Amino acid sequence: MGRKPNVIAKEPARAEHAIPDKLYFKIGEVAAIVGVKPYVLRYWETEFPEISPGKSKTNQRLYKRKEVERILKIRDLLYRQRYTIDGARRKLKEGAKDEKVEENSRQISLFTGGHREFLKKLRSELQELLELVKE
Repeated sequence: MGRKPNVIAKEPARAEHAIPDKLYFKIGEVAAIVGVKPYVLRYWETEFPEISPGKSKTNQRLYKRKEVERILKIRDLLYRQRYTIDGARRKLKEGAKDEKVEENSRQISLFTGGHREFLKKLRSELQELLELVKE
């Protein structure tokens, strides 16, 4: 009798699926999209704080689209890129920091780039108000 294969380290055979356009997904749907068994998803929930599905009135897990995207990223890190659980966890944290920095940079450039003249005018008006208050 042989050893049972490690379901976390072995790439499951499956066709690529797109994420359907829905707000919430049940665990069986997510398992089919990702290509793993539901118990693997439940295990990943314990290892990755980014995955925390809500529960329905009947206590069934309901995953949001963002969580399904994270799970696909986790599967890629573990199965294709061969990261360990700890390595995948660190990589996800790095990615979250990079996304936050990129978003902040985008917001700053939108605010300052397109509104430079407006900001100059606003500054001069505020200075005028300050002078009036000082009098």
